[in-house]
Amino acid sequence: MIFFTSSDMSFGEILPFPDEIQYLILGISVTLFLVAFCLLIWQIYHYCTQLPVSQRTVNILLADDLSAKSGGFQYATQTPKAKMVHYEELDHLSHSLSPGSSYSNLGSCLDLASVADPEEVHIQGSLRFSLFYDQLQSRLVVTVLDAQDLTVRDFSHSVDPFVWVRLLWAEREDEEQSSLQCVLHEWQTRLVKKSCSPVFGDQFSCALAEEEVSRVTVRFEVRDFDKYSRHGILGEVRAPLNILKISYPLELKQDLQVPKKDMVGEALLSLKYMPISQRLEIGVLKIRTVSYPNKTERVLYARTSVICNQCKLRHQRTTQKRRWEVTVFNEVLTFVLPDQQIRECSIIISVYEQHPAKKSSKHLIGQIHLEKGKTSENEHWNLMMQSLRQPIAKWHLIYI
Repeated sequence: MIFFTSSDMSFGEILPFPDEIQYLILGISVTLFLVAFCLLIWQIYHYCTQLPVSQRTVNILLADDLSAKSGGFQYATQTPKAKMVHYEELDHLSHSLSPGSSYSNLGSCLDLASVADPEEVHIQGSLRFSLFYDQLQSRLVVTVLDAQDLTVRDFSHSVDPFVWVRLLWAEREDEEQSSLQCVLHEWQTRLVKKSCSPVFGDQFSCALAEEEVSRVTVRFEVRDFDKYSRHGILGEVRAPLNILKISYPLELKQDLQVPKKDMVGEALLSLKYMPISQRLEIGVLKIRTVSYPNKTERVLYARTSVICNQCKLRHQRTTQKRRWEVTVFNEVLTFVLPDQQIRECSIIISVYEQHPAKKSSKHLIGQIHLEKGKTSENEHWNLMMQSLRQPIAKWHLIYI
């Protein structure tokens, strides 16, 4: 019997394959080893560069731990010094920030033009429409006739227009239109492809009490259809019914204007960021909206989306609550975001109305955009970053 030691066995005897396959396996093994080694070096480098930031964060949080442990869960108002109050005083805080006070205390000094769609387009063209209020049947009839000389979008070199029609009902008659509004009805005309002067001829009608006509404004928003992205805004036209005599059919032609947002409510929100766990907590506390008196029972819920570089990262929604003039939620939605994303992200809070018995009947009431570029939202964001691990509560207007 003959025995062979390990020193007598060559590499080819260990792997009984042709030489080409042996060298291929050896090359793949070396390549994988080099890739793993490079990843290890990159992780070590990334850890070393992020270490000073983490140490500064720990130092800040260690100073806050004593107050956090002694004071428990706390809320902060939007005062410059970020004065803290206990969670048990939340009702007092909500009362002091209640929407019943003047709108100057809502924490938003933006005019409506400043919250228009950020996409800058050259507004041109006109819209022709007719309005008629049938007193015998108590019905408002809106007819979208045609549009002329619409703007061609640069990237598509064409336009596929349609008109979105909304009936806005004001909470109170106000010449300055500073009161909150709600959408009574909304319709959409047919789509006319590749036409700068489309002819629509679409007619819409709804029941409307005669005493409510003076509170209604008809908003025509001309849009460019986009199959793969959000629709472009080509301009808008507004027709306040309190200054028009529409007991007979009235035909109007108006130039398109820069679109503006309408105030449809306000919400008490809280923001809290915890850098060590990289958690962002968005509290939906209260939502105030107005509704048409004859509307049936509805429920509300809020959908919160975190967007970074125009991409939706995550979203959550609150539970449904029966709609009141002030609907109380007191819910906290938690998002895990790295430090880099928290510095670049924006938050969109969409408020929806839904019939409790119809799941497919949801209707968008309005939205809140929390972005650093806006004055009020930037103030709220800065207070959150200055008061780590402490929720900062603030009222925000809801626009549509």
